[in-house]
Amino acid sequence: MTQAKPRLTAKDLEKVQEAFPDYRMELVGGQITVMSPCGIESDEVASEINRQLGNWVRPRRLGRIVGSSGGYKLPNPDEDVRAPDVSFIKAVRMPRTTQDYSQVVPDLMFEVVSKTDSLKKLRAKITQFLDLGTQVGILVDPRTSIMEVYSDRGKLTLSNDDTLTLPDLLPGWEMEVASIWAPDFEEVYTDEGSE
Repeated sequence: MTQAKPRLTAKDLEKVQEAFPDYRMELVGGQITVMSPCGIESDEVASEINRQLGNWVRPRRLGRIVGSSGGYKLPNPDEDVRAPDVSFIKAVRMPRTTQDYSQVVPDLMFEVVSKTDSLKKLRAKITQFLDLGTQVGILVDPRTSIMEVYSDRGKLTLSNDDTLTLPDLLPGWEMEVASIWAPDFEEVYTDEGSE
């Protein structure tokens, strides 16, 4: 006879994170998932998205840009705690920051595919956020140089020749898809020698 695993809560997650502060974790379906470190490329892409988005949002005081360590306590029956790679919350929805998990789902979230990620699981995570109130969820795949943009309008696929715009959410903001990928410095050092 198999015994059911106990359903853990956000409080349990906080206790585990206190004991193991160097590990990123999420709470999904009452179970804690340890997020392993990703490769450099996917984190570099997420950092570039964060930088470009932050350079537009912060000076205009439009809201909060959150990285992959910022957790959201989701308003679903399991009270999952999830952390997108990059996210944005409108200022009007979160006028003050918190040291705790956000009780507000982000308006925009990005998931960047790393070499160990499952596309199916990342798409399911984006769908979960959309179902709970996120307006736009974007899957970013450095391996294919493609962005999948999900919203209530459906799915839109963008490639290197395209520019991401979100006029309903961030009027005036643009991000060239080709601008977020990790640069290749090999030719610089081939041309100039090994500096």
